[in-house]
Amino acid sequence: MNRKKIHDIVFYLHKYIGFIVGLVLVIVGLTGSLLVFEQDFDRFMITQQYGQITPQQVQLSPESVLNTIEAKYAARSDLHLFRIYLPDTSSSPYVGQLSSTDEQRIEVFVNPYTGKIIGERALDNTLIGILLKLHYSLMAGETGTIFVGIAAFLMCILTITGLVLWPGWRKLITGFKIKFDAHPKRVSFDIHKVAGIVSVVFLFFTGFTGFCWNFYDLTEPIIYAVTFTPKQSELVSKPIPGKSAFGLTEQLKIADAALPDAVTKSIYFPGKPEDALQIRMKLPQENSDYGDSNVYLDQYSGEVLRVDNALKMPLGDRVLNSFTPLHYGTFLGLTSRILYIFVGLTPLILFVTGFVMWKHRYRTKSTTGFIKVLK
Repeated sequence: MNRKKIHDIVFYLHKYIGFIVGLVLVIVGLTGSLLVFEQDFDRFMITQQYGQITPQQVQLSPESVLNTIEAKYAARSDLHLFRIYLPDTSSSPYVGQLSSTDEQRIEVFVNPYTGKIIGERALDNTLIGILLKLHYSLMAGETGTIFVGIAAFLMCILTITGLVLWPGWRKLITGFKIKFDAHPKRVSFDIHKVAGIVSVVFLFFTGFTGFCWNFYDLTEPIIYAVTFTPKQSELVSKPIPGKSAFGLTEQLKIADAALPDAVTKSIYFPGKPEDALQIRMKLPQENSDYGDSNVYLDQYSGEVLRVDNALKMPLGDRVLNSFTPLHYGTFLGLTSRILYIFVGLTPLILFVTGFVMWKHRYRTKSTTGFIKVLK
């Protein structure tokens, strides 16, 4: 097979994949741009809706907040408190998340100084919740999640084929030059090639991580296999007859001792009697907002079942943990987050310029064919 034939195959593969999933990638990209500063925007909205918290000297313990939330929803057997986020600033609330039997999530906000519940909301009905569902599933449930996952995989192919087709391989300056005074088809081509090459690495990694997340049950064992990392076994608490779960305050002291340099960011509560208590923590050297270090405890005895130090984890786990900063653009702090706003806009630019090129190409072929018929 000669070089021209290979080029033609790559070209048509690039073009038709772009048209098949282009609109989906535009939606995913635009919502991704809006979600880059998701946490900052959400904090602002919470403050606007429920009021500013005035910092005081001493915050209430997580166990006190746990008791407050459980007392509030004691009559709701359909709700289960599965996580509490600790305040990340002196003016932030505790955030409890409850799941319902119909798979809805409720967030409840607690003043960390007074223990007063200042508000609650259905997370999926918030602007952030809607954007997230649109981003990873087009608001179409499991079917949408699969469809977006496939589109993310095809975006990886688009980045590879686009890289192969980039004219800068022949002459570097050609690959970055835009002739704004040329024919619209040429201008579109130039914008397409420059926007594509500038964003190619970021688009590949956002597509790859999105695909892996949407097909996590498939991709997780593959990543462990290719990195020669054995998957860690499931952790189990051993119920003690006649004994209730160990006190949360004591559990947190044990977790602090197990990972002394880390700060507790959130607590994941067991869903079943045999599940472990998970304390999610962040070491000073970690870039992740919520940390990737964890301490797992037996909920009855307080025994440390496992300590995951994010800085010393096996390769497979470190690869999986890298997905969050690569996908959300947090790996270089504010700089990369701002960059990712423009990365999210790139699928729209590429789709529009690709369509303009196709339109002019189709119009030229149609005109040429019509002239031949007249002759």
